[in-house]
Amino acid sequence: MLDLFLIASLGFLGSFGHCAGMCGPITAAFSLSSPALPFSASPIAWRHQLRFHLLLNLGRILSYVLVGAAIGAIGSVLVSGGQMAGVGSLLRRGMAILTGLLLIGFGLSQINPGMLPRLPFLHPLASGKLHQRLSSAMVRLSLKPQVWTPLLLGLVWGLIPCGFLYTAQIKAAETASLSQGVATMLAFGLGTLPMMLVVGLSTSRVSADRRSQLFRMGGWVTLTIGILTLWRTGDTMVDYTGHAALICLLLALIARPISRIWGFPLRYRRSLGLGAFVLSVAHMVHMAEHSWGWNWDAVFFMLPQHQLAIALGLASLTLLIPAAITSFDRAQRRLGKIWRSLHLLSIPALCLAVGHTMLIGSHYLGAMQIAVSSQVLTAGLGAIALGVLLIRCRWVWSLFSLEKFYVSPYQVQPAQQVEQDQRIEQVK
Repeated sequence: MLDLFLIASLGFLGSFGHCAGMCGPITAAFSLSSPALPFSASPIAWRHQLRFHLLLNLGRILSYVLVGAAIGAIGSVLVSGGQMAGVGSLLRRGMAILTGLLLIGFGLSQINPGMLPRLPFLHPLASGKLHQRLSSAMVRLSLKPQVWTPLLLGLVWGLIPCGFLYTAQIKAAETASLSQGVATMLAFGLGTLPMMLVVGLSTSRVSADRRSQLFRMGGWVTLTIGILTLWRTGDTMVDYTGHAALICLLLALIARPISRIWGFPLRYRRSLGLGAFVLSVAHMVHMAEHSWGWNWDAVFFMLPQHQLAIALGLASLTLLIPAAITSFDRAQRRLGKIWRSLHLLSIPALCLAVGHTMLIGSHYLGAMQIAVSSQVLTAGLGAIALGVLLIRCRWVWSLFSLEKFYVSPYQVQPAQQVEQDQRIEQVK
């Protein structure tokens, strides 16, 4: 019930910003263009308008429900097939993790549209031929003044690709159930209904600023749904969040030295560093919740090796805190050289995090029985960490006659210059 309530809230809040701006003009245009439905103040005409928009939105919600049923059924078939193949639980967890990450991404994009780069694979149909064909079909249908016209218009309208609609569809897919897929899309459609009726029947009295605020509130709801989806994956997220934090930290540390060869990490270095910190916190919380049940006394009954690993992990997280709380331009300007020193703490933080992973990781030396694969993975992780530290050294690049591609990681740049470099990279 909580998920359905959140999805309905998302539809309601998001409709003020996205639906009112993107779909509102379409709704008004169809109602005004129909000669059988004059827009006047008479009670008869008003009832015609109400019936038109009720049928229009009924068709739209019915289209959502049918798509939700199809998506949920496909997810159910995939999970059932995975169970027959012996990977059902792994597949379900993978779907939940992917869904949670996508929902978090959509939520952050609603809160701040420029926060994340636009990824084409998240909007595969938005500007394609399908969108044009469906729009043309709606125009042709709107010219037919039959009673069933608004219902068919709504059915076609609900199929038009929409980034906001993808949020609910992704959640419907994660349910891996036909009935839950239907319920999810029905809740979303009902949430959007009040605003779409208001837009269709009259000019919206909500200001553009207020609509924007409500739409961003919907982003926080989307973010909450994504976090809850990840949280419910249980112990699986302990490994994933830990490894993801490590990857973000590795990329952040090599971002400047390799910027002349690969500019992407430098462009998002601040996001990578903050991501490493947030994921580290999530990793710690997941461990405390799902592995210990918040019983900290359990640590004292662990093997000395694992106790040492936990101490290293906490020390690593502690070293990341100063960099995380000063990751904004004003702090860089005010702190000067101190700011650079604080952010260089991420180097010992990496070393401690790698030691933590090696000693306690179930795929490394933390397993009950050390297999050859565990030793190989441990050696591989150590080699990657050592490689990152060496990449930051000028003499390594000189050794391979690649010094012209090297950028010193200790080079101090003003915040304004960093922003300018990032804009140049984006243009390239």
